[in-house]
Amino acid sequence: MQTIRVADFEVRWVGDRGPAVVLFHGFGAPGTDLVPLAGALKNERQYVFPAAPIRLPPAYGDGRAWWSLDMAALQQAMMTGIPRDLSGEHPETLPDLRGQVHSLIHAVGERAGVSGVHLGGFSQGAMLATDYALHHRVRSLTILSGTYLAKDWWKPRLAELADVPVFQSHGRQDAVLSIQGADALRDALEEAKVQVAWHPFEGGHGIPPTVLQELDRFLDDAG
Repeated sequence: MQTIRVADFEVRWVGDRGPAVVLFHGFGAPGTDLVPLAGALKNERQYVFPAAPIRLPPAYGDGRAWWSLDMAALQQAMMTGIPRDLSGEHPETLPDLRGQVHSLIHAVGERAGVSGVHLGGFSQGAMLATDYALHHRVRSLTILSGTYLAKDWWKPRLAELADVPVFQSHGRQDAVLSIQGADALRDALEEAKVQVAWHPFEGGHGIPPTVLQELDRFLDDAG
């Protein structure tokens, strides 16, 4: 594994041949959080793990974020068990972040020697990956425990993914981002004629081995 700078992002890069797979970590996680996935997936790919630009307070250790969250609202949802609907939220920094990610993806493609990347993420990182894929071409999109964000921004663009393979997984007992939000995103994608490989599982906010096995097959099929 190499730790390098790519387009102003600190990146962990695993592998030196094959398709490029870029995965964004979730809110509060360090830039290394998803690196173990490279060992659980096939090694004939190049795995790229960027660290989010926002450093969180010391209470989060080396935790980072792609954009700020309303932590009080999140904690309230977890305490009450009432799912939090993010479809009406519009992170004000997201449009600028999308541009930064575009520079990153372009630079990754050049360094990897490929014409397009497989893009995905976990939780907040899945939302970022989805938003980017609605504006720029990717080889495939992987949504791990994500949700429907900024519906009035996203819904008019969902048909842009009509010929892009999409993988989506979510835990039925997820207390952080409810499966209802994942269902709503899946339904909206399918309504827009997007082919979604849907993999719900028994569990919470995570990525179980069964999902990784299915993701491996999905990435093989997506080329």
